[in-house]
Formats: sequence, structure tokens, C-alpha cells
Amino acid sequence: MSTPESAAPEGPVVDVDIVSDVMCPWCIVGYRQLEQALAATGIGARIRWHPFELNPEMPPEGQNTAEHIAEKYGASPEQSAQNRKQLQDLGKSLGFDFNFTPESRIVNSFQAHQLLDFALSQGLQHPLKLALFKAHFTDNRDVSDPDVLIDVAASVGIDADAAREVLDSGTLVESVREKQKFWTSRGISGVPSMVFGGKYLVTGAQGAENYAQILRQTLEEAA
Repeated sequence: MSTPESAAPEGPVVDVDIVSDVMCPWCIVGYRQLEQALAATGIGARIRWHPFELNPEMPPEGQNTAEHIAEKYGASPEQSAQNRKQLQDLGKSLGFDFNFTPESRIVNSFQAHQLLDFALSQGLQHPLKLALFKAHFTDNRDVSDPDVLIDVAASVGIDADAAREVLDSGTLVESVREKQKFWTSRGISGVPSMVFGGKYLVTGAQGAENYAQILRQTLEEAA
């Protein structure tokens, strides 16, 4: 089972650092696969999420998802539709709904990362991260909109006024930038990137079986 950073799980536990962007569908896929691996092995995990922006230059108004994929990856409309269908099927098998529409947009995620940084200090980073994935991919909400971010934060128990203060003041801008630089300076250029036990780096959604193997190996070596 996965555990919020403040909880004390019973049984064997592995620290898992996940470098991720709320805009990245493969990040929630990878996390759900990791959850399956934890359930299958009976190993617990202390999850901590770290900031990464796939599109740091994304303007405030964002960009249509299909247009963005075509521009960034050269995907044809047919390829793009096929990729979305693949993700939807995979999501369903993992209990997560990707509700892509012709109006789906990729937005700037920097404020979401600031709020996640604040949530870490509140012991609520993990539920907020999962709620933001759902808001963006399932509910098609604009998670670059401060009002949406505050509403999502409040839904997991974060004080709405405190969340608004964080976003209005920009007090965590430098903290998030430093954390982003920390990971990119260590060669992280794609997400999800998961670090198991502070030792093993795995990039991309690797599947439950591979994650289970890495969890067991990490525990064995720690012992």
C-alpha cells in the first residue's frame, strides 16, 4: 500500500520518490502500476512527489492537447487518437478514467507544483497529487486556474485561505525552482522517474511486475 508522507505504515516499507508532472498521463499510470505492485508484494511505500514541468514555457491559456501532441511529437491526428485510446484502455484497467475530449487542454502546471510543495508541509501532498490528476484528466478542470487549485486543495483537507495565500504571494516559487533544478541536474529529463530506496532510478511507467521486482530487490539489499 502507498502511504502519505506523514503516516507510519506497518511491515516492510520502501521510500519511493516520484518526479512527476500533473500534465503527464504516464505519471498516474505508473503510480497505479506501482500501487498494484505494492498490493501484490505486501510491501509498504512512503511516497514523496517531486516537481517536473514537461512544458515550462506553456502560456497561461494552455494549448489544445491534440495540437500540442502534433507539434511536439509530430503525431498525426490518427496516431494521436490511437494513443489516447490506448491510454484510456490502460487507465480503465488500473481504475483511472482518462476523459479526453476534442477540447482537452494542456496547461501550465507551475502553480500546481507550488501548491504541492505547500501540501508537503501539511502532510497532504500525496492526496493532493492524486486529486490533481483526477481534476485534470478525469474531470477536465483547468488546474492552472488558482480557483480550481484552491478548490481541489480544500477537497483533500488543505485550508483554502492558506492555499490562496501561497499562490498569491509566490513564497514557494524559489523552493519549487530549486527542487526542479535538483532533479534535472541529476539527469532527469522525462517523467515519471521513480527512485526506490534513494538508490534505484526507473523512468517511464514500467508495469506492476517490474515495480514488484524493484521493490523486493530494494528491500533485500537494505536488509
